[in-house]
Amino acid sequence: MQHNVLILDFGSQYTQLIARRVRELNIFCEIFPYNHFPSDLSSYKAVILGGSPFSVRAEDAPHPDLSQIRGKLPVLAVCYGAQYLAHFSGGKVAASDTREYGRANLTYIKEDEVFFEGVSENSQVWMSHSDSIKALPTNGVKLASTHDVEFAAYKIEGETTYGIQYHPEVFHSTDGSKMLENFLVKIAEVPQNFTPNAFVEEMVGELKEKLGNDKVVLGLSGGVDSTVAAVLLHQAIGKNLYCIFVNNGLLRKNEFQNVLDQYKGMGLNVKGVDAGDRFLSELAGISDPETKRKTIGRVFIEVFDDESHLIEDVKWLAQGTIYPDVIESVSVKGPSATIKSHHNVGGLPDYMKLKIVEPLRMLFKDEVRRVGATLGIDPELLGRHPFPGPGLSIRILGDITPEKVQILQDVDAVFIDGLRSWGLYDKVWQAGAILLPVNSVGVMGDERTYEKVVALRAVESTDGMTADWVHLPYDFLMKVSNDIINKVKGVNRVVYDISSKPPATIEWE
Repeated sequence: MQHNVLILDFGSQYTQLIARRVRELNIFCEIFPYNHFPSDLSSYKAVILGGSPFSVRAEDAPHPDLSQIRGKLPVLAVCYGAQYLAHFSGGKVAASDTREYGRANLTYIKEDEVFFEGVSENSQVWMSHSDSIKALPTNGVKLASTHDVEFAAYKIEGETTYGIQYHPEVFHSTDGSKMLENFLVKIAEVPQNFTPNAFVEEMVGELKEKLGNDKVVLGLSGGVDSTVAAVLLHQAIGKNLYCIFVNNGLLRKNEFQNVLDQYKGMGLNVKGVDAGDRFLSELAGISDPETKRKTIGRVFIEVFDDESHLIEDVKWLAQGTIYPDVIESVSVKGPSATIKSHHNVGGLPDYMKLKIVEPLRMLFKDEVRRVGATLGIDPELLGRHPFPGPGLSIRILGDITPEKVQILQDVDAVFIDGLRSWGLYDKVWQAGAILLPVNSVGVMGDERTYEKVVALRAVESTDGMTADWVHLPYDFLMKVSNDIINKVKGVNRVVYDISSKPPATIEWE
């Protein structure tokens, strides 16, 4: 990828949103921890310093080495970044009299500034900080103010460096995308050439060069990511791609055969491997979510190792890893702060002699779908909801048994089929059911019951980094709840999850 934008992550919940807004401008960008970014910056055209939950005045505040960036590349410093540049470059940052959080309006904008072209006074911005810049850094020039924040935006003369104390990436900053475009396109002159067609052309070329005549084995799941990865690889290496679809015993009802049927006619070489008993045996008695994930990841790799030995001279393992997987598995604070491990991130054990290739590693989910459309993949397949790699294991809270899997598969089938029949499936980004580790008293006929409780989850999102729960119609929820309790033996209570991400995650484990 040429003409990159480097985004330094200081731990803000909004960092991924910055990347999304930049990508929406057809500009490729990458997120790196502030303390571990590339030493070679020759391919980068601009740098964005993100926000942080830290105060620049704190002893443990993130302290990046910007010696290879300041004055050498255009810099946009957002919130913490702007305060950092002020605090350590001759300015002053102090605690605000009141916490500056939420909507604000620009009351002053310096005339004839490219950064604010197309932005009018009174434009709404989103503040999120408890400190405030009281004096600008050396050579700083005020560009904008709000009622409560005098130095809402500034630039440093002699450098192409800009600082803003609000978040242009969030929806509530009305002209935020315009400001980002002004900085990246008009000031930093970053080309807007990151399009699905360009990605396909460049990635197929890279794969041809990287893989040559080597054989590659790929784990298909039936989902969008692995399917798009397979078609990309097929365009690059054709018959040297060997696709394997593993039944881990934790798929949706009838999904193993349905997925195999789905790939017929796509020209892919696909082999189905039914390893459900092996996975369930390894998971027996395990309740801890991380242990479940790691166990499934280990067995998944073991199955692939077994299958790869049946393919003569296979050299590579391809995976459908996408950017949110990578971001959530790497933290500016180190491994201890990781939200959750992903079974397809982190490399292979030493005994497995395959190299990894991940053609979608730098794409968000919506970008994967657009690439898939460019490749001519069936829209119905591209519209499938995301499904977690560990499958239903992380939707069964507590230990895994074949009986629990059967119950959840039946519940999930009623829910998903209901969404389709009511015309709601395509209005939801991801949906599923969760089997809770509690029983509930109920009454069926004249008998008391003591059976399982299930939670239904449906969210709307763009890429899974943030998500809101979906306001499904009450009539639908009433019908699907009634169907589940009547049709699925062992369930007598249904609840609906109305949590958003953050603070909750989409999956319960």
